[in-house]
Amino acid sequence: QVQLVESGGGLVQPGGSLRLSCAASGSILSINAMGWYRQAPGKERELVAGLTSGGRTNYGDSVKGRFTFSRDNAKNTVYLQMNSLKPEDTAVYYCNADLVYNDYGVPRGMDYWGKGTLVTVSS
Repeated sequence: QVQLVESGGGLVQPGGSLRLSCAASGSILSINAMGWYRQAPGKERELVAGLTSGGRTNYGDSVKGRFTFSRDNAKNTVYLQMNSLKPEDTAVYYCNADLVYNDYGVPRGMDYWGKGTLVTVSS
């Protein structure tokens, strides 16, 4: 009933830029929080950037000053502008949303994950 679809990943050279998008669709009543996580091979999933339920944008320490999170409420879409990319940014990037959806007339809260999009930073 709810889908998160990421796009925009790919191969980029060090110092380059990419813009990721994540669109939430389905019987969504409200979105409490939404953001980006990433997981590199052999490492745990970590926060990249996200908007909290309190309206604050948080960034992981390793991406501060390089990545910018933004949101289009009308489209239920979030973006991640990634600049000055480094090889250590290589990972699968996942979109996450804490939302309330309409489950056959019953509002239900759930935490959703997208399938991920691969970002590879290499020369």
